[in-house]
Amino acid sequence: MSGMKDKADQNEPLTGPQKAVLMLLSMEEGTAVPVLSELSPEEVGRLREAAEGLRSVPVRQLGEVYAEFISHSQEALAVPRGGVRYLEQIAARALGPSETEVIFQEKPRSSLERLTAADPAAIAAVLEHEHPQLVAAVLSQVDPEKAADVLQKVPEEMRPEILSRLGTMTEVPASLVEEIAGALASELPSLDAEVTLEVRGLEKTAALIRKMGRDVGEDVLEQLEDDNEDLADAIRQAMYTFEDLSSLDPPSLRTVLEGISGDRLTIALKTAPDALKNAIFSSMSRRAADRIREDMEVMGAVKLADVEAAQREIIEVATRLMSEGVISLDGDGGVA
Repeated sequence: MSGMKDKADQNEPLTGPQKAVLMLLSMEEGTAVPVLSELSPEEVGRLREAAEGLRSVPVRQLGEVYAEFISHSQEALAVPRGGVRYLEQIAARALGPSETEVIFQEKPRSSLERLTAADPAAIAAVLEHEHPQLVAAVLSQVDPEKAADVLQKVPEEMRPEILSRLGTMTEVPASLVEEIAGALASELPSLDAEVTLEVRGLEKTAALIRKMGRDVGEDVLEQLEDDNEDLADAIRQAMYTFEDLSSLDPPSLRTVLEGISGDRLTIALKTAPDALKNAIFSSMSRRAADRIREDMEVMGAVKLADVEAAQREIIEVATRLMSEGVISLDGDGGVA
């Protein structure tokens, strides 16, 4: 029955807003933005409603729409791309994020969303008297740059404990986060206590510390290391990836690779992007680079786990050299 309905719907004439949506969704973004900028918020809202109900459209109907608007047919897409999301994207460029949010927002933001949008100083003022576990739960839902700003504004003695709890966190009850978010929100949504929010605590902590800057971040890690050395080491390893080696200059890359065997490097480069491969080869002698290239060409299939293990070995060497002040992985050319 649903298939028959879809087919019947395809034969129904398109409304004006539906035709306009089809035109916009088949344009490149750079072309659609100036068109959309000429519409009022009410008109964009009508387009949003039309886009929500629009499904697959026959090429014949698309041709008719083009003929009506530009007097000659063009090859069209059978299924409009992007839908509401693409329309919201070009609306944001044409009307600005604030006005677009008003048009496309379907329900009030949750307390958590209002909290994460607040000023970092206001968030820190609310959190500084809360338990570190609750603070970690809230920061797990804040983007790393803002979370780093918040963390630097809470009392210094709280930071290691907060990071320790965040680093070992995997999930947190949504109602727990809403309890803290309620300090800045006048109304709280009704949430099931069993609903959880995914928290990749280790990655979140690593990204947060990178945003804090090398000196402040290392100071916090050293304090954390006194209580949990394994976690501090895990955070250091998670702070940088194999691709971060591309930020090093040739002398720094050579320093990192001095203690790495050719076999391990060959395996590590198996999934590396071309830019990183070229950077590494440029830091080596021509003979050594050619040998690695040849080994890669004759190498058979390698397990992804083995590739990742080899990459971890190399990044561990790099992070150790960075902690010793020999190199830098922070995008400043490799010089610490």
